[in-house]
Amino acid sequence: MSLVRPKTLGRARRHRTLLVVMGLFGASLLYGDGMITPAISVLSAIEGLEVATPFFSPYVIPITVVILIALFVVQRHGTAGIAAVFGPVTAVWFAALIALGLSQIVHNPHVFASINPWWGVHFFLMNGWKGFLVLGAVFLVVTGGEALYADIGHFGVRPIRLTWFTFVLPSLAINYFGQGALLLRNPEAAANPFYNMAPSWALYPLVAIATAATVIASQAVISGSFSLTRQAVQLGYMPRLRIEHTSAKQIGQIYVPAVNWALMIACIGLVIGFGSSSRLAAAYGVAVSTDMVLTTILFAVVVSVRWRWALWTVILMAAGFLVVDLAFWGANIYKVPQGGWFPLVIAAVAFTLMTTWKRGRQILDSRLQEGALPFELFLQSIRKTPLTRVSGTAVFMYRSRGGTPPSLLHNIKHNKILHEHLVILTVESAETPHISEEERVEVESFGDGIHWVTARYGFMEDPDIPELLTGLDVEGLVLDPANTSYFLGRETLIATSRPGMALWRERLFAWMSRNARAATYFFRLPPNRVVELGSQIEL
Repeated sequence: MSLVRPKTLGRARRHRTLLVVMGLFGASLLYGDGMITPAISVLSAIEGLEVATPFFSPYVIPITVVILIALFVVQRHGTAGIAAVFGPVTAVWFAALIALGLSQIVHNPHVFASINPWWGVHFFLMNGWKGFLVLGAVFLVVTGGEALYADIGHFGVRPIRLTWFTFVLPSLAINYFGQGALLLRNPEAAANPFYNMAPSWALYPLVAIATAATVIASQAVISGSFSLTRQAVQLGYMPRLRIEHTSAKQIGQIYVPAVNWALMIACIGLVIGFGSSSRLAAAYGVAVSTDMVLTTILFAVVVSVRWRWALWTVILMAAGFLVVDLAFWGANIYKVPQGGWFPLVIAAVAFTLMTTWKRGRQILDSRLQEGALPFELFLQSIRKTPLTRVSGTAVFMYRSRGGTPPSLLHNIKHNKILHEHLVILTVESAETPHISEEERVEVESFGDGIHWVTARYGFMEDPDIPELLTGLDVEGLVLDPANTSYFLGRETLIATSRPGMALWRERLFAWMSRNARAATYFFRLPPNRVVELGSQIEL
């Protein structure tokens, strides 16, 4: 979404709004994906115990819930310590897929006739509408592919391509051919073709390795939800949340407690509420297929606007993807009454929260600007009527340029003093992942020890204000951490009937603002050097 937002007016501005809405809704759907993926993955693995013996039938749900709780509890410790086992476990898993597939293919190699696309055409001609709806189940063989793009951020493009084409894709294809061969020979195995491929002695080890593999697969979407949340906070679509870094070496390894526990509760509720992986499949397909459609459209805009591809190339590329994406989407959306409603509801809630927060911040900024004293008038005032200057540095954080921070005016009103060094600090979030050090800071000096500092961070970066200010090399500006005070404004928001947002959204925004993490911790300010000055703002 950040790549396709043209900063122009008129018709392009309307297009920008539409693209933002699509991007936000697609991002919102990922939260539904993050809830459904661990639930359906672990539950489907544990259901293999029922194939081994009916004795385990009453215990499938409790065992799944215990594993999910353990999965989310371990998140706060980070995955750096256990990631070393991810590779070997997944290697064993894919090797098992190959072995199971080959064990069935050798009995019925005729299954390879399905490579001929005519059989696909023949299937749809024979089954019509019912055949089309089968795509909703077939779609499950490609879900999880979207996590590859999250993994690219951790491992890079080359390792993903190499492992996918040389090992992962062949093992999946062989296993699905094996399932087909089994069903041609024994149609009754359709109840659970994967586990029915295995000999009875291998069922319990297979359940164990499948469970481990699904936990690892779930980790990708959980980490993706954490990363998505941090980006939304930095881009101004969510309030400040507690974000912990779980690795000293990998900046991308983070933990967001609020998101983690919400996902855990939702996963447990899904397992208990739906009761089986086959019922959960309807909800899963709607979330991922809708995201794929939105991603294709946004990508087409990127290659057209940013990369300047020829129009005919963009149309051919987008049409090729959309034929597949929309076919899967149409087959899945039919299952909304059977459970597909869940990710749509979750997406609607997340979308409402993000748009309310963004719009609320815009309204709040405009309300602050309405009563703000122009900074030029402030400078003229203190030069005309000098105030007592005290030693030390005062940093006043303010979200926009041009006006005078209310916290600065309150400090003058009550204490009748100015610090020897005065810094107005504005922190801006860019619509790019990272900002170069050359673009990080801009300093404007006004004389008399007064400076306006603008700091910029990408949406994949965490602000560290004391470190940034200490590293400044500006003539006349002395920043001693032990002698620097940070002044913050804390607004109490009051919902009113003034034009802006609906009253319920203003109340929602006020509630979110009250529960946002304090700026002190978000910007890594030393708590014993922070002064907060409050004010009431009518929305």
